[in-house]
Amino acid sequence: MAEELPGSAFLALGRTCEGQPAEELRADSRLGARAEDQHARLVENGAAPSSILFDLVTHLEADRSGALVINMLEEGLDQASQKALIADLRRRGPDAGSLFFTTRSSSILDLASVGGGEAIILCPANHSPPMLVAPYPGTPGYEAVALCLADPQVRERTRGVTAVRRKVA
Repeated sequence: MAEELPGSAFLALGRTCEGQPAEELRADSRLGARAEDQHARLVENGAAPSSILFDLVTHLEADRSGALVINMLEEGLDQASQKALIADLRRRGPDAGSLFFTTRSSSILDLASVGGGEAIILCPANHSPPMLVAPYPGTPGYEAVALCLADPQVRERTRGVTAVRRKVA
């Protein structure tokens, strides 16, 4: 998606954005101060202070001309931090820039809380074309999205687990 949107940037799981780690971005003292302030606000609203959250906030606060595409927004964040982060992101004004992110967390994507300025795009596992999904039970794709989501505790228990097919002799 980031390759198709002009001026956009992609934030990978390692929290480097187009090869630029957050530490490099914080060399800009104004950005560093904004990131510190934002991190402190999130902690005041229930997030656990962490370097992972701070790096994410740094990328979110960075000036850019296009959208920011984030792979697995919730990566490395506990449930309280996820809830504080998504509540804050929902309060952003229209001048804050576009965000696109993938998630499997029911704390990040609470289907009952999806607002008018948000869209859900389902990218089916069978590589069918992506589709917009309305956040209402019974609409096309809703159940598929709902089945992909889990509480952060469940995701944490299954982190790194992969299925292996064993050959039976």
